[in-house]
Amino acid sequence: MSIGGFLSMIQQPVPERLQISPFLVLYLIMSMQIGIGVLGYQRIIAKTAGHDAWISVLLAGLSIHIIVWMIYKICGTVEGDIVAANAYVFGTKIGNLISSFFIIYLLLFALAVLRTFIEVIQVWMFPEMSIFWFSFVFLLLTVYIVFGGFRTVTGIAFFCIVLPSYLLLTFGFALRFAEYRNLLPIFDHSVKELAISAYKMSLTYIGFEIPIFFYPFIKEAQKSQKWAHLGVFITTIIYTMLVVITFVYFPQEQLAKSIWSTLELWKIVSMPFVERFEYIGIANWNLVILPNICIALWGSSMILKRAFKLRQRKGVVILAIVCLIAINFFDTRDKINFLNDWTGKIGFGVTYIYIPFLFFATMIAKKVKNR
Repeated sequence: MSIGGFLSMIQQPVPERLQISPFLVLYLIMSMQIGIGVLGYQRIIAKTAGHDAWISVLLAGLSIHIIVWMIYKICGTVEGDIVAANAYVFGTKIGNLISSFFIIYLLLFALAVLRTFIEVIQVWMFPEMSIFWFSFVFLLLTVYIVFGGFRTVTGIAFFCIVLPSYLLLTFGFALRFAEYRNLLPIFDHSVKELAISAYKMSLTYIGFEIPIFFYPFIKEAQKSQKWAHLGVFITTIIYTMLVVITFVYFPQEQLAKSIWSTLELWKIVSMPFVERFEYIGIANWNLVILPNICIALWGSSMILKRAFKLRQRKGVVILAIVCLIAINFFDTRDKINFLNDWTGKIGFGVTYIYIPFLFFATMIAKKVKNR
């Protein structure tokens, strides 16, 4: 069988009416990268690299561009998504078995984001809020959005990046109390410490790998690669600016005790019409995490459809119910930390280990099939 025939067998073309414009990939990647982690990543990366951790943020961001390039090479070679790539390299049966792991990964990602956000609401606003009922309403909304198709999910990602973007301006209030000497001396930590901090930062960055799940839904998909790189670049700049603002505002000793340092920056925002701006920020963060959950549920249900022939609407409902049941088991800070740690480690394994492996395996398989 020719390569073209094999590819058409494992990946049916997506009708153009269901596809999105290439530039919208920028918003999809940014909406996945900017999630719940931005509320408290500064303390985590500063544990190892201290005031030099902003360098690790840049290093981790630069490394992502290599992985994004690999993703587009994989998808361009197989002319499809992760399911097609696994089938191309390992065969249909083994490939579908491997693809099923990504259903668990995306579901775990959605679960970690939603549960951590609920914890923020409980700690900062409503201590007695029900985990079950908030999750039920939120997941009901995400299922409704996913039912609208991938173009609807993309529209939500677009608006959930644009509408809360004004929040970036509010971090400027902290600069009135900035102590820039907190950043000195620069390069005061070893390469090993910077590398460990970059690893911890990469756990916050996960989500950029999402094009490997929706590649067939992009019109002229290869043209979207520049937008994917631009999305990663903008996210890297945002994270770097925020960590620098945090470091010049907080002394290292105080930052070590601040779990959600981004929220603490909002506590000093002073406006005539609002006294507790962190409440506004948390409320707006509903919009920020909404595309996280929508894209994760869409991606996992699409893999169910492609690998196991289950209708996507049924798959979305089943996955949402699983998420709704599982979230109630994470009822303490230790359990939530455990969930976030393992989600981050699995995400790191997917992005920095499996995707490079799949890249080289796809290039080898291409040469073999050409022969």
